Amino acid sequence: MILKKTTAIIAMLSIVFMSACSEDQDTSAASAENATLNKSVSLKEESAGLNQRSGELSGVNLGLAGDFVILSKSGITDVFQSAITGDVGTSPITGAAILLECVEVTGTIYTVDAAGPACKITNSTRLTSAVGDMQTAYTDLAGRINPDFVNLGAGDIGGQTLTPGLYKWTSALLIPTDISISGGPDDIWIFQVDGTLDMSSGVNITLTNGAQAKNIYWQVADAVTLGTTSHFEGNILGATGINLKTGASINGRMLAQTAVTLQMNTVKKPQ
Repeated sequence: MILKKTTAIIAMLSIVFMSACSEDQDTSAASAENATLNKSVSLKEESAGLNQRSGELSGVNLGLAGDFVILSKSGITDVFQSAITGDVGTSPITGAAILLECVEVTGTIYTVDAAGPACKITNSTRLTSAVGDMQTAYTDLAGRINPDFVNLGAGDIGGQTLTPGLYKWTSALLIPTDISISGGPDDIWIFQVDGTLDMSSGVNITLTNGAQAKNIYWQVADAVTLGTTSHFEGNILGATGINLKTGASINGRMLAQTAVTLQMNTVKKPQ
């Protein structure tokens, strides 16, 4: 009799123990499933947050200035022969300050008066509006706040790969060796430079992963100099002069609030 009771008690304890283990396993499985779900949701939220942050940076409206590959307020000098693809103009200075020859320009040369190259078109109204839009765009770019990068490389970005975002340098910027600009076709880059921008001779900017020159903006408070046979990408909006040394090339725009100087250069408006 005692043996039967003992056996019954052991059997009942076994059932209780097995049930508890089963419940523990179910609870552990549920906890693991919830953790995985929460992690997935967290990653999705983080990704959405990153996408939202990257989408906050927008390009600048160049207005009529965007129709030009070179736009200057005080003239364009040139050492023959340069190859310019896109429209060219100066204002308010007279057309006589455009020293390009017609054969060098695949596009239209606009002047404010009857002076200038023989192939020019006089349209002071269009030029006045374009210069006004250039200055507005410069102010917009210079006024962007909360940069993603401040004084990257202490003003020397040689060898860097630049991802989309807002960059600011509080003094001069030097590009002594090749750099790449990497991002998608809709990404935006804005570079604010409070001093000069100097690119050394033979140095190249390369676009990767679909990045487009039309979405890259260099706002420069002082002179810009592109060294001999260097290659540059993006739109330069300069508060002073933009100077290209012999054989330098640019896929972008040069929008200068003073002069542009050329020396046998290749300049192409970005598509």
